[in-house]
Amino acid sequence: MHFIATSLPLFAVASTWVGPLWIVAVGVVIAVAVLAALGVLMRWVAPKVAAVCWTTSKEAMSQPLFYLLLTIGIFALIVFPFVPYNTLGEDIKMVKDEGLTLIMVLSIFLALWTASVSIADEIEGRTALTVLSKPVGRREFIMGKFLGILVPVAVMFIVFGALFLCSLSFKVVYDAREQSGIEPTVENCRIEMLQAAPGLALAFMETVVLASISVAISTRLPMLANLTICAAIYVLGNLMPVLAQTALGQLEYVSFVANLLAAVLPVLDVFNISAAISGGHEVPFMYLAWSALYCVLYTAVAMLLAMLLFEDRDLA
Repeated sequence: MHFIATSLPLFAVASTWVGPLWIVAVGVVIAVAVLAALGVLMRWVAPKVAAVCWTTSKEAMSQPLFYLLLTIGIFALIVFPFVPYNTLGEDIKMVKDEGLTLIMVLSIFLALWTASVSIADEIEGRTALTVLSKPVGRREFIMGKFLGILVPVAVMFIVFGALFLCSLSFKVVYDAREQSGIEPTVENCRIEMLQAAPGLALAFMETVVLASISVAISTRLPMLANLTICAAIYVLGNLMPVLAQTALGQLEYVSFVANLLAAVLPVLDVFNISAAISGGHEVPFMYLAWSALYCVLYTAVAMLLAMLLFEDRDLA
């Protein structure tokens, strides 16, 4: 009887936070199905691009770095709900903010590293010349490399995203039990998960933009220069609205430089709304749609630049 009495509360807790996980399961199935459908479509429409994409993604996911980042992310996302943040009942906000930041940083690092290894190193090692000696054009090579870089990034987002939403659902119940508060319902867990889901989509868009920039840089510069420049772009891109506002009323050349940077560099602050998500605010669908459009347009410009830079690159 004592075992039954102690097991019932645990069962109630498990059923509360496990209940909304069907949303995660459906999301994972949809993401995998979309990824597989895009792969099949690409093989039918552009088989040469698909071949380069498959080779690049397979090489990226066979690297120890991929599994190292995957292990770090999984371990951190499991630990985050149990960390005492001492925020007087606002621990869920910290879990949201730290989880989204971790997923974005690890995915961006994987994308930049893969772009440098699969493009810059292959050009320096003349492996790209061997690939291009086959009936594969330079534009197909660059496009295949870019899409191949996004495949392991998408896989990482699927794994991290599912685990992040599960840990967030658990955190709602865990905090209530720790603080002896009102027992949360399945609806409370579901609301927290749905509020955090747009942050994953925006983080993926930001990673795609930086990956396209890294591909363009990799056609001309080695790994260290690529990582340094992309890190600078990441910092400036997130500070761009502040820099543009600060430049108002300053010297003419200061304002010119600020406006030039704002016109050339991506405004990554558009994708960074972790503060709003952590605060429990809903992200409008139109905001996601406009952000996706900006991501597509800037990525297209960066890929056109990458093709132009690679078109006359001497590979011999």
